[in-house]
Amino acid sequence: MQVLSKKSLPLGGFAGLTEHRLVTDRRVFGSRKAPNTFDGIGNFVYLADAQFNPRGETHMHPHKEIDVISIMLSGRVSHEGSLEHGQSLIAGEVQVQRAGGEGFSHNEINPDSTKNRMLQLWVLPEVAGEPAGYKHYPLKANGINRIYGGKKSAGQKNQNETFSSKTTIDIVRLTAGENINFNEEILAYVSMGTADFTDENNHFSAEEGDLIRSYKTDILATSEVEIVVVGENQP
Repeated sequence: MQVLSKKSLPLGGFAGLTEHRLVTDRRVFGSRKAPNTFDGIGNFVYLADAQFNPRGETHMHPHKEIDVISIMLSGRVSHEGSLEHGQSLIAGEVQVQRAGGEGFSHNEINPDSTKNRMLQLWVLPEVAGEPAGYKHYPLKANGINRIYGGKKSAGQKNQNETFSSKTTIDIVRLTAGENINFNEEILAYVSMGTADFTDENNHFSAEEGDLIRSYKTDILATSEVEIVVVGENQP
């Protein structure tokens, strides 16, 4: 088991937001990889825990051949860009933007006079040259919310509910005393609350802002908790 705490990392940022970067995979960042950050898992290559300043924005910028996942934790953002211009995102909602070969440009704006909080994750597509696309998910109050990836049916390239990928991203919401098990290697980020993580050799009591890499893991919620779990479909 490996653990990285947001509190141990420097606060960075750009434009109208500040952020802690926890995953900066060397496949994308190379020599610009941030010190002490984790590499990803599967095609997952980036994780940042960000706060927009009051009325802050990222400003319009492009992406290509990357899938950009935004998980709203508090407050809201207004979305501008070449995909779903005018869509808003509030706490408890997720947007997934696939750049593909087409690419897209976007600007995320905090319309309020208070700070908000959002996670951003990047995943490399498995196939180059895909068309650009957009998906939006409201999250269930409890249980597992699959927001990215999943098994492909025989003969099918795409799925309707999520963008197809061997890399999977679930948002797990548990109440105190509930537990969940993962047999494969995972990267799990505690975005809210507390939970105990146990694998074959280790036990760790995690809190908000902890990123855990482990294998054959049991997670027990010690409070109401939200955890972003990244893994890979096994053949």
